[in-house]
This record gives sequence, C-alpha cells and structure tokens, in this order.
Amino acid sequence: MTWGSQFLWVIYPYLILVIFLVGLYYRYQTDQFGWTAKSSEILEKKQLRVGSILFHIGIMLVLVGHIGGILIPKAWVSALGVNDHMYHLMAMSIGSVAGLMTLVGCIILVFRRLTNARVRRTSSFGDMLSIILLTLIVVAGMSATLFNMRGSVEFDYRETIGPWMRGVLVFRPDHTLMKEVPVIFKIHVILGLSLFAVFPFTRLVHMLSMPITYLKRSYVLYRKRR
Repeated sequence: MTWGSQFLWVIYPYLILVIFLVGLYYRYQTDQFGWTAKSSEILEKKQLRVGSILFHIGIMLVLVGHIGGILIPKAWVSALGVNDHMYHLMAMSIGSVAGLMTLVGCIILVFRRLTNARVRRTSSFGDMLSIILLTLIVVAGMSATLFNMRGSVEFDYRETIGPWMRGVLVFRPDHTLMKEVPVIFKIHVILGLSLFAVFPFTRLVHMLSMPITYLKRSYVLYRKRR
C-alpha cells in the first residue's frame, strides 16, 4: 500500500466526513440565520430561472443514479433481471441527459454570477467556490461517461468504486479496489468528496432543510399602496 493510495482512499474520505459533520454542527450553532439558499432572484430572474430549473432537475436525477449505481450491489440488480447491457444502456442514456442538464444549468449560473454586476457584488467566496466545484464535478462525470462510450472495453464502476464506497460507509475501505480505476473516474470521486468539505460553509446547507412549517403558516398578504 503506497502512502498516496492510503491517504486518498482510506484517510481522505474520513477526513472529509469529520469536516462535514463538525462543520454542520458549528454552522447550525453559530449561524442559523444564514442557513439559507440566499436567493438572488430579486437581482436577476431570467438566467436564474433557466439555470436553476435545469440544475435542480438534473442534479436530482444524477443523485438518484449515483445512489442506485454505487450503493446498490451489482448482484442485486442482476437478481432483478437487469443484465449489464441493459444497465449500462439506461445509465448512458438517462445519465447523459441528466448530466447535460446539470452541466448547462451550472454554466448558466456561473456565467450569471460572473457577468451580472449586482449578483457578483452580493456573491460570497463560498457561493463562487461551490458552484465552480459543482461544475468541475459534472464536467469530470460527463468526461467519465464519454470515456466509457469511446473505450474499447467498458469500465464497470459497480465492481470497483461501488464496493469501495460501501466499504467506506461501513468503515472497512479497501484501497486496492481503486487501483485500476481510470484517472478521470478518480478525479470525479475526489472532487465529489471535496464538495462535502465545503458543504457546511456555503449555501448548499439549504439542501438539508425542509420548509415544513410553511404548510401551516398564515398567508402573507400584499396590498397595493394607493
């Protein structure tokens, strides 16, 4: 076991997990008022509407696909009658559409923050870091998909990345599973893990909040001033 392999695939995931959990606790205890998406819709609506809808629909589909592809063992999927060809066909088709939607949404949102003066002035370092990191993750993921499409031998992440990730979750990571993983997939995984490190300190925390109280809250009435 090399030191680099041990750090990336054994130590780094748990380092990220500690930062994620401690960061969330600290943020909740010290900045509950800032625990929000900090919408900038009042500053610019057109680009936000298109970019946000594409991003959120795409990212939800991507998350479902990743959870199904990584956390569900390959043997379980095969037991349901889904062979490798059917699985990869669905993953490539649906995954490509979802990834493209997410990527286009990210590009629009990044462009909006960089080019709109009012939005740029109200954007924090965390805002820019999170959306740029998300964009890089999606680019790496789409590149990995393209790698599988163009490769003579299709790489099956369910036999390497999937078991490794499940091992991490049960505190029994096997770094050898990541040895033969193509570089672009490794980059995608490392960037994805890194996102959890910045998650507690950015607007991404709004993903963990559900406005359930809105269901019983009284309506807010707006009346035109004569």
